[in-house]
Amino acid sequence: MATCEVCGNEYSMAFQVITAGATHTFDCFECAAHKLAPVCEHCGCKVLGHGVEASGSFYCCAHCAQAEGVRGIVDNAEHAPAS
Repeated sequence: MATCEVCGNEYSMAFQVITAGATHTFDCFECAAHKLAPVCEHCGCKVLGHGVEASGSFYCCAHCAQAEGVRGIVDNAEHAPAS
């Protein structure tokens, strides 16, 4: 049995995630996301998908990045600047 480092639950099917050289133990994906997912710099939600990164900051989408002044990031071709 392993103990989840977020909720403290002891669970026989706990799993480990290795990131940046550190090993973390969780009992579910929800706890893993709570601990490891970056937070959007604009709206504060957890970035669970690809998100976007600009100048070391993470955003959940292009809209949030643009709201913080980031230019050149789009979420689909319809929003891309004309070339």
